[in-house]
Amino acid sequence: MPRAAPGLAMPLATDPRPLRILLIDDGARRVGLIRDELVRQGHEVVGVVDLARVIHDSVLQLRPDVVIVDSESPTRDTLEHLAALSSQSPRPVVVFTEDDRDDPMRQAMAAGVSAYVVAGLQPQRLASVLRVAIARFEQDRALREELARARSELSDRKVIDRAKGLLMKRQGIGEEAAYALLRKSAMDRGLKIAEVAQRLLDLAPLLG
Repeated sequence: MPRAAPGLAMPLATDPRPLRILLIDDGARRVGLIRDELVRQGHEVVGVVDLARVIHDSVLQLRPDVVIVDSESPTRDTLEHLAALSSQSPRPVVVFTEDDRDDPMRQAMAAGVSAYVVAGLQPQRLASVLRVAIARFEQDRALREELARARSELSDRKVIDRAKGLLMKRQGIGEEAAYALLRKSAMDRGLKIAEVAQRLLDLAPLLG
């Protein structure tokens, strides 16, 4: 599951502390205005990037809390690199753009953009936009983590069921007794039941 880099403490949407922000100039050439307003609000602009291909490396190096993209219309190159960022080093991403077409917006959201703001850059809206972007990012991350847990639990259940079936067949015991054996083995070894079950399945071909 994609996760934030170790040590990265993502600020909550209600957290008043200053943010570390990376600006991406994707052709609109208004980052100066954004930077000045962010500084006025007490945030730290950790860098300004005008090449899409260095977005991910810049994030790894500068470790911003939020990425802001200023664009007339997000380029395919920028969206591709934002998608890679979302997969490998996710954090809130805000796009300011003049392009109100549906396709670029859908592509941006699919790339992991948290807030897509159309129809003019209004500096006074920055604070509220950042709060919305962080809140949405937190919500999406919670949903991804919940889905990952559900998938892991389902996978564990399948492994345990296969291991129980193997024990039932080889030792001629019932399902409850097979599960009890797995549980005792896990407790004795300080492992999860699913880990013991997987080890048993891995050894089964060697045991004949």
